[in-house]
Amino acid sequence: MADSIKVTTAQFDARFPNVNQTKRCWQNYFDYTKCVEAKGEDFAPCKQFLRAYTTLCPNEWIENWDTLKENGTFPMAKDA
Repeated sequence: MADSIKVTTAQFDARFPNVNQTKRCWQNYFDYTKCVEAKGEDFAPCKQFLRAYTTLCPNEWIENWDTLKENGTFPMAKDA
């Protein structure tokens, strides 16, 4: 899947005007996860969240969150 993704810089997001992008990283990962659960990976709007978090988040964080999801311990409410 990662081979087919063209990584670009995330666009400006008015929700996160500060320099520290940690919250933006997490929010985009979380939004992507919820979007994929609701609409599937092929739903075009989900790809915007994917592009943003792959640009903003350190790879170690993404790997850790993916592991947590696989283990069923990802901190996300199912009805959020």
